[in-house]
Amino acid sequence: MGIDSVVSDIYARSVEALDIIRDYIHETPIDLSSTLSKIYRCSMFLKYENLQKTGSFKARGALYKIYKLARKGTSGIVAASSGNHAQGVAYASSIYNIKSYIFMPKVTPASKVNAVRSYGAEVIIYGDYFDEAYRKALEFAEERNLDFVHPFNDPDIIAGQGTIGHEILKQLGNVDIVLIPVGGGGLISGIAVVLKKHMPRVKIIGVEPERAPKFIRSLAAGRIIDVDIKPSIADGLLAKRPGDLTFEIVREYVDDVVAVSEDYIARAVYYLMERNKIVSEGAGAIGLAAVLEDKLPVDLEGKRVLILISGGNVDLTNLYRIIIRGLSSEGRLININIKMLDAPGRLKRILDIVYRYSGNIVDIIHRRIGEDIDVGYSVVELLIEIPSVDVRDRIVSDIRKLKEHGYEILE
Repeated sequence: MGIDSVVSDIYARSVEALDIIRDYIHETPIDLSSTLSKIYRCSMFLKYENLQKTGSFKARGALYKIYKLARKGTSGIVAASSGNHAQGVAYASSIYNIKSYIFMPKVTPASKVNAVRSYGAEVIIYGDYFDEAYRKALEFAEERNLDFVHPFNDPDIIAGQGTIGHEILKQLGNVDIVLIPVGGGGLISGIAVVLKKHMPRVKIIGVEPERAPKFIRSLAAGRIIDVDIKPSIADGLLAKRPGDLTFEIVREYVDDVVAVSEDYIARAVYYLMERNKIVSEGAGAIGLAAVLEDKLPVDLEGKRVLILISGGNVDLTNLYRIIIRGLSSEGRLININIKMLDAPGRLKRILDIVYRYSGNIVDIIHRRIGEDIDVGYSVVELLIEIPSVDVRDRIVSDIRKLKEHGYEILE
């Protein structure tokens, strides 16, 4: 079957999926960001799939796929995931009263394991990494004659994610540019199939982390390539390779794929919290990161632009680190190491300078022992939140003026 026939089939399934899953999902809101629109001289909209059931778009594809399996008379569902796919499958299985087994690697945060169990799934912790859990899940499904639900390389999963495209058409109508996170490619494939059917000229742009550029490299090579992945704030997008089905759809129906850095992913998460009061995971905010980092191959001015915020299941133990990184990359958080005489009142003089410029001490480390610390001296490391970037130079300048009094900033 040629790619056009496959795409036509997926589109037809997406129409069916919309009707089947509508009672079990939210029609997530689309918001016009006045601030981003002013900055980029366009109409910039955000669609909040982070407000979806289970906290991400994954519930859509899982609901449609498991509906089909339920009709077939499945004996049970097996999946492997360390995040959103696991919750989507567990939730969908609970809707259709089907036993589900979810394999999750040891590194999965306890909050995500507990969320999956809350939907009634049996969680099997296996392997140090996702690939090990994935292989074990396949073996388990085959041994017990159960149905394995792939996270992205499946026409039903793709069709289910494509229901987002139908919502965009209903809520927004015409749109010029759509920015979509890219992991294995199921989400962008489904949305591209639907939107290109109704708006052939719409620009569909995928965004993936620089630490997992599987689509960029595969598209450049004209074939599927495995990439070495590194830890990322956008952990939900860390697939090593595209699926064979999603690769073909992306190659034909997606206009471009770009990669963004960790600093800008953190900035995007931070920006959404500060400006839009929205909690997004790194993978969910990556479309905005591409805008902030100026990575887009198209001009936004005068256009109607939609950014899909695909999920909000950020681990709270990591959220603090992401916020700190976002503040730092924006110049709103600075780190200063100061060597000073170890005597009463010496630290207060530094803190008075910070206070003068409305700085907020986030963390402070005071060391008196170390090979690099002379007798009678101490080194203070300050992590300071500042109201604006230019304040850093003022704080540093005032501290440097104290050099003759025994203070030294360590570079």
